[in-house]
Amino acid sequence: MLDIFSRCCTGWMVVEGQEAQVVRDWIAGVVTANGPIPEGTLTIHADRGPAMRSKTVAELLSDLRIGRTHGRPHVSNDDPYSEAGFKTLKYAPDFPGSFANPQDARAFVGPWLDHYNHEHRHSGIGYHTPASVHLGTAALVREERALVLDAAYAAHPERFVNGRPQPPRLPGPAWINPPKEPPAQSDRHRVSHRA
Repeated sequence: MLDIFSRCCTGWMVVEGQEAQVVRDWIAGVVTANGPIPEGTLTIHADRGPAMRSKTVAELLSDLRIGRTHGRPHVSNDDPYSEAGFKTLKYAPDFPGSFANPQDARAFVGPWLDHYNHEHRHSGIGYHTPASVHLGTAALVREERALVLDAAYAAHPERFVNGRPQPPRLPGPAWINPPKEPPAQSDRHRVSHRA
């Protein structure tokens, strides 16, 4: 499960098939593990797989007051955030290409996602780590970067032909299916799930 604002993977699992109850329990666990979310601020976007369209999952999302959207039928690239995330995974230098079994996949994915969330500097979010943006520390990191750049500029302004350098901007709102009305500033949580 990917928070598209921060690009942080907030939960994952590797299973051999899609069973509605397994997916339901997984979503409930991910939502619980990520703490209280203000009602009406979370939407899960998913493909049109049977588990994600099941009554079991629909009832859970309704109970948790989580909105849901689905990709268009027969459009495999309808979720650019998940597609980019999977590309990052598949093009990782140590990606094995295939796995002998689900246990091998889990053994690879867990440590890889930990590195991705906490060490990978993502260009789409101002070269911050997904965890930093997700946990709200990116603004502080940006301020620290600005101090370093200011000191470098003060010491050697001749090296900066375009003037005083600025750190990349913090990410703004991210949407797959934008709402008809602009959201409040606090309504930034949109999660993408790829089954």
